[in-house]
Amino acid sequence: MQRLMWLRTDLRTQDNTALSEAMLSGPTIALYLITPQQWQRHDDAPCKVDFWLRNLAELQRALARLNVPLLIRHCADWGDAPTQLAEVCHQHNVCAVHVNEEYGVNESLRDQQVAAYLRQQDIAWHSHLDQLFFRPGSVLTRSGGYFQVYSQFRKVCYERLHSALPACIAPLRPQAPLAIASDPTPEAVAGFTTPGASLRELWPAGEDAAQQRLQRFADEQVSEYDRQRDFPARPGTSQLSAYLAAGVLSPRQCLHAALSANQGEFDSGNPGAVTWINELLWREFYKHILVGYPRVSRHRAFRLETEALRWRDAPQELAAWQEGRTGLPLIDAAMRQLQATGWMHNRLRMVVAMFLTKNLLIDWREGERFFMRQLIDGDLAANNGGWQWSASTGTDAAPYFRIFNPISQSQKFDPDGHFIRHWLPELASLNKRDIHDPAALGGLFAPSGYPRPIVDLSRSRERALSAFKDLNAREVPA
Repeated sequence: MQRLMWLRTDLRTQDNTALSEAMLSGPTIALYLITPQQWQRHDDAPCKVDFWLRNLAELQRALARLNVPLLIRHCADWGDAPTQLAEVCHQHNVCAVHVNEEYGVNESLRDQQVAAYLRQQDIAWHSHLDQLFFRPGSVLTRSGGYFQVYSQFRKVCYERLHSALPACIAPLRPQAPLAIASDPTPEAVAGFTTPGASLRELWPAGEDAAQQRLQRFADEQVSEYDRQRDFPARPGTSQLSAYLAAGVLSPRQCLHAALSANQGEFDSGNPGAVTWINELLWREFYKHILVGYPRVSRHRAFRLETEALRWRDAPQELAAWQEGRTGLPLIDAAMRQLQATGWMHNRLRMVVAMFLTKNLLIDWREGERFFMRQLIDGDLAANNGGWQWSASTGTDAAPYFRIFNPISQSQKFDPDGHFIRHWLPELASLNKRDIHDPAALGGLFAPSGYPRPIVDLSRSRERALSAFKDLNAREVPA
């Protein structure tokens, strides 16, 4: 009898809980499902699907070194997953299926349906904690609820980490070869365009590439992370989010790399390492929110009273924001970075999100959806959490009166204009004072070919404050 490892967002052989447990219990084969209609419904970006496929090809080679065959099956969506898995299990005499837990209402329902279908056929189902340090439901308030404030959640996580630090799994040994051939991994999937070479080169696939990036960050950058991470023109961030989202890296591997750079400390010592570990816990926090408050997976606001906000229907302004032609240089440079690279600097994600939801007063869901359709690191929990934080509709969100000014943010975090010049070459001739607000030059002196701002920042700020103040604090039915 054989075991089946069903791969999802865990495209690695190292420190993979379900793969390890399957191989320790008996001969193992691996399976990956290609589900294009599901991916489209989840707004998965073409560059992200391409990243998955490239990592799948690298993973197949890594699995081959362990003598684990990789099977590829195609189905429209997760509704076909129960029959697809059962068919593979019967074909290859599989007695048990191992998976790593995933979170979100669709993922949870899928796994419940697959597990129930397999158990009807006497096939065991084993689900493992892997993409988080702590299982959702195990980090709760004293009253037994899920935390709504990050700092309180982090405090309990620190206490747990002090008492039991999650260890990485020891390297796996190859199993005896099986008489099962691996399937070819697809290079493309219909409905998802293949990105250009320049984007692909930014995100090399495979565990080796991910580990090299992690080690380089830990060795050279993490100690300065707290001081450098807000400046988009500098290499101050890890740029590991795509590898974490696809499961090419585990959070345990990231935690231990940071600990190694910080003499084993995670809440003291080097401020850069501590700050980065806190970002790993933010990631954890938002995934716990998905489980504790499933409405956020259903396009609902965490703060239900904010669903009464009167968002503006402004398609032309939305398009200008999407296409990087708002007339605010930092906003436009950030949006062009997103389109060209499938990624955006985290400080800029907050700035452009606040501009859309506060200055343009456009529904945060429009921004959330657009980001998911562009991001190579698109992750439901992190993307939703970030957008609702910026829109002041989410858990532990920014107060509604805290509205980033994109000009002052530009002056503070891109003081010499290097980031803007890179992405807006039409402004390259401006000096470091004028480049943040070229409209202030007026008439003859404004750069040709660059639009004037689509909104007055001061007036639009007052409009947003008024909308939030007028919000009726009434409960919206869940």
